[in-house]
This record gives sequence, C-alpha cells and structure tokens, in this order.
Amino acid sequence: MSEKPLWMKTMLDPASYPHPVDDVLMIQTHISWVFLAGDRVYKLKKPVDFGFLNFTTLEKRHHFCLEELRLNRRLCSEIYLDVWPVTNDDGQIKINGTGEPVEWAVVMQRMPEEGMMVRLLSENMVGNAEIDAVVNRLAPFYKKAAAGQEIKNFGTTDIIRQNTEENFDQTVSFVGNLIKEAAYSHICNYTRSFINSNKALFLSRIEQGLIKEGHGDLYSANICFDKTNNAVYVFDCIEFNERFRCGDIASDVAFLAMDLDYHGLPTLSNYFVRSFSDEIGDAQLLELNDFYKCYRAYVRGKIGCFTWASDGIDSETKESARRQALEYFRLALNYTGGIGVPDLYVFFGVSGTGKSTVASAWAKNHQLPFYNSDKVRKESIAKIPTDERHWEPFGQGIYSRQQTLRTYRALACLAGKHLMQGKSVILDATYRDREERSRLLELAREAKANIHFILCTCPEQEIKKRLTQRARTETQVSDGRWEIYLKQKELFAPTDDLEQDHLIVLPTDRSIPELLDELDEKFSN
Repeated sequence: MSEKPLWMKTMLDPASYPHPVDDVLMIQTHISWVFLAGDRVYKLKKPVDFGFLNFTTLEKRHHFCLEELRLNRRLCSEIYLDVWPVTNDDGQIKINGTGEPVEWAVVMQRMPEEGMMVRLLSENMVGNAEIDAVVNRLAPFYKKAAAGQEIKNFGTTDIIRQNTEENFDQTVSFVGNLIKEAAYSHICNYTRSFINSNKALFLSRIEQGLIKEGHGDLYSANICFDKTNNAVYVFDCIEFNERFRCGDIASDVAFLAMDLDYHGLPTLSNYFVRSFSDEIGDAQLLELNDFYKCYRAYVRGKIGCFTWASDGIDSETKESARRQALEYFRLALNYTGGIGVPDLYVFFGVSGTGKSTVASAWAKNHQLPFYNSDKVRKESIAKIPTDERHWEPFGQGIYSRQQTLRTYRALACLAGKHLMQGKSVILDATYRDREERSRLLELAREAKANIHFILCTCPEQEIKKRLTQRARTETQVSDGRWEIYLKQKELFAPTDDLEQDHLIVLPTDRSIPELLDELDEKFSN
C-alpha cells in the first residue's frame, strides 16, 4: 500500500473528468480514497482486509460500490448518482471509459461544505433546530427500515458480544500505546458485564421489532444541512458489513449522541436522544444509551488506531489519528464510570476584578486547561489577533449581543469536551446573565461534573486604577474600560440563582499567592 496505484494520477488530473473541474482534492481514510472534483465526489475503495471488511479483489470492490449506492439511496437518493469504472483504454487510464475496469468509483453529488455538520459543530452553529431537522429526517427512515427475521438475529447477545469482542481483539496490539492497559481492561469488563446482566433487555428489543437495517455510521461527518434546498442529507452508511449496519436502533442513535458528547455538547446530545425517543415512542432506548455510546466511542478509537498505523499517510494525519484515538478511548471509559468526577471552575465577575489573573494563576498551579472569554471571542469568533484593540461602545462590534452569545456557546463547548473526557477545566468570563450561568449548570449536570462559581470582587477604587493602567498597555487581550465596567455593574444579575455549595465570593484586592492559598483551602474542604 506504500506505492500509489497507477490510476491515481488520472484521478488527480482535473482534465481527466467528463465535467468541468478546476482542481482535485484527495482525502484518505483507512478504507477509501475520496476525490473532490468540481461538483462531484468520486469514492474508491482501498484493497484492504480488516477482518470486518474485505476489499482485496476488484470484484469485491465493485460489489461493495454497488451496495454503497443501493443502501445510501434509502436516505440520500439525491446525492448518490452512479457507480463508474476507472478503465484501461489501450494503455490510457480513463474515468468511465470503455476499456477493462481497473477500479470502481461511487459517483456522488458534492454537498455544500459549509453545511457539513462536523464543520458547523466546530463553529458552534448546531442547536436544537438543527437537531430537530435531523430527527425529522431519521425517524421516518427507522420506522420503515427493514426488520425481518434475519435482521432480528443481529440483536441477539451473541452478535452484540461478537461485535464488542472483535473491537477488543483488534485493538489489543495498541494497548500501552494508544489506550492504557487499565482503561482497556475496565472497558472490556464493563461491556461483558452489561451484556450478561441485561439479556432480558436485549431480548425485549428484538420482540418489539427494534432491530433494523439501519445506517451503522451515524455521526456528524456523515450529515449535511443544505439550506439552499432545505434538505438534510444523511450519507455514507455501512455497506461492507451487514453485522455493523443491522442492529438496535439505539446503537445508531447512540453514535450521534456520542459524537455530540465528543464535541463538548452533552446537553445537545441528551436533547437529541430524548427527541428521537419521543418521536418514535421508544423510551426504553434510554436504558441502552451509555452502553452503546461506550461501544461507538470505542469503535471510533479503533478507527483512529487503524488510521494511525496505515501506510502512506502524512505526519499531520497520523498525529490527528493518534490524538483522536486517545480521546475516543477516554470517552468510552467515561461512559463506563471508570473516570473520577471532573470539576468545572468558573471565574466570573465584572471587568477589573482580576478574575483572569487569578484564573490563569490557578490553572497554572493545578495544570488545568484554561479558557478566557476575551481570547476565545477574538481568536475563534471574530478571527482577529488577541492584542487587537476594539474599544467600541458597550454591546457593539465584536461585543454585540450575538457575538457574545457565540462566545459563551464556544466556552461551554470547550469546557464540555474536557468534562466528557473526565477532565477538569477552567472558564473565565463575566457571566453576568442568569441564562449563561444556567447553561453551565446544565452542562455540569449532563457531564456528571462538579461545578464551582468563583465570583471575583474588588473595591471600586482599585478597579478604576486597574482599568486605567490596562488601557495604557498595548498587549492586553481585554478591552475592558471604566465605562464598560459601569455598564456591566448596572446589568449584572444577582447570584441568587446559584446554590451556596456552588458559589465562592473571592475579594481580589490581595496578592495572588494569598488568593491561591484561599482557593486551595476552600476546595480541599
């Protein structure tokens, strides 16, 4: 697999395509080459054998291309166009030529990249409305999906056990490298125990007809929102292994739920699961959610291992695969209850109270990830240098209500990703609104985390002195000024929405070592 196939030069040449193409972008996965060419996508299968899939012969690759077309047209007929040969026409490689096929390609309509769910998640642009649209697309599909006797067999504990044990067998060589031995053992034991203890539950799912020929790979990378055509595309289902495609609908639902957790959105994940459950009338699905989320996270970790170990991938892809494997395995472990309860520390208060200074020092002392709202607002939302000054009036420009909401959503998402990995994290922002504080309380509940609000206070004379000095400093990330402080003070909602156990009031007109000692003492009790 280290040498490029002869046909690849043709696929990378824009002039080789029978439609207008300016340039071609190739993307590799552990099982496919994908060529983005103009308004089309060409997907070719790698000649690999992972046990659970076998593409080693041209005949098999052709068969599974046809299966991919057939199966994906159930949910996405607008996108899946045809299967074309890549041919050898008298020594010249052609796309959809008349000579002997040397490869086969699934031909797809290219979807809008700006609508890809995984991209929207990275931009904090997925909310309840988008989840509702996904549920409305999926629910009719699963209600009508095939569910005959042969398919029912995929819901038996024997098949479920085969799927999970196959995962463990195929990742044992990565233990000690991409997954810790203790984590591997804990996930194995949890999985085996759950299956053995819930045989009646799994049997009930079969009897209720909830074992279906589903999707098998239902997560954000395979969902696209097309606003122009008011459509939701759910694509790239599993074609290569019936055992992975057929199963409890709870398993498919758990995949997307896990993916939302992975992106730091456990509240949205829970909303999706409950909305889908309500839509199809399957409350029992909730009892299986953590089990199948663990299974799905482990599968993604396994794929990360396979990609990391693949030949012919660049160092950046290799490192990304390694990181994802580590994160997914840790997420799987979290679903088993095998990780301690993480803490969310929220340093908040008006400008000039020193919350960022204290939060940064606390993070450094305890080696914790730390996210500052000013930095996130400028880097991630406004896409500007952090030291670029923006002294607009209160509530305008990059500090408009819309930009502030986006910033706070991004902060919650960043925190959620750490918490779902079982890791503690620090946030630093004003959090003057009850609504935003409530969002964090809900996040902590869904992530099963402790939450601590640290309200930083300071005499007004000291605040004015600090803000005056800050305005003279060119490299400050914060744009806080005296007039901004006065407006924040006026609008700051009382903290009676927070329980005493969740709130610490920290006067900051003292030295940093004194403040850190006080925090250490409070959190050690």
